[in-house]
Amino acid sequence: MGIVNRRNAVLGWTVWSIGKRAAKRKAKQAVPSIDAETHRPNKSLVALLIAGAVGAGELVRRRTGDGD
Repeated sequence: MGIVNRRNAVLGWTVWSIGKRAAKRKAKQAVPSIDAETHRPNKSLVALLIAGAVGAGELVRRRTGDGD
């Protein structure tokens, strides 16, 4: 009996599908969003956007540096 058979393939596919769904749900809960009371982005979202912009700017600056 081989390791790769139809039963194990279906079992692996099922576990993978359920795991993906759980990971997506967990990721959505972890992402900072807009505060429901004030209708403004919360502080962690603003900090994340600023850090991303600074990181992207630094990457562009390094790539367009002197030609060494």
